[in-house]
Amino acid sequence: MLWFESDGIGNGTGGKRLLFSVERAYGTVKKLRAKGLDARRGLSVEARTTASKIICERVIASREFYSCRTIACYLPMPDEVDTLEIIERAWCANKRVFVPILRKRRNMSFCRLTPDTTLVRSDFGIWEPVDSEEISPRRLDLVVTPTVAFDENRNRIGMGGGYYDRCFAFLRNRQQWLRPKLAGIAFASQKVEKITPNPWDIRLYRIFTDA
Repeated sequence: MLWFESDGIGNGTGGKRLLFSVERAYGTVKKLRAKGLDARRGLSVEARTTASKIICERVIASREFYSCRTIACYLPMPDEVDTLEIIERAWCANKRVFVPILRKRRNMSFCRLTPDTTLVRSDFGIWEPVDSEEISPRRLDLVVTPTVAFDENRNRIGMGGGYYDRCFAFLRNRQQWLRPKLAGIAFASQKVEKITPNPWDIRLYRIFTDA
């Protein structure tokens, strides 16, 4: 959290006002994240499986998937949208598939995933490839992005690590959105009324849900 001393800022109250503003924004994001997680975790296994299939089919039928040659896609945790159908269809279409690797200092990279890739569980509890080809985020065409909460303006809240916003920060300086295209996927119940984005947040190019 940002911290500003009140002394030396305006009349001695500006720093406090900014601190309170940051605290309120942080508290709002925490509440929205909790709401999205509760909605996701509240689904039954059957409902999650059915919704995941609908979402995957919509991604696969999209022009973004059809035209991409390199696609990044996360390997799902138990309560997330199951992305395995997207990955398998990409392999069948001879697309190159990459998955996120979480590094120290909250950095993220992407490594190649093939049907023969050996996976190990990382310290973060996610499955990652072993000794696999790495690609620059700038060379990806489509990034299937995990989403905890989202709104109608394509603003996204993740788990709070800031990995995607930091990795794709270069997209903020684009005059036109060329690549990669960040496609968020989430269950419809994870939609919230409004997310006030931070200056460093990267807005999604598109969102796919089961709605």
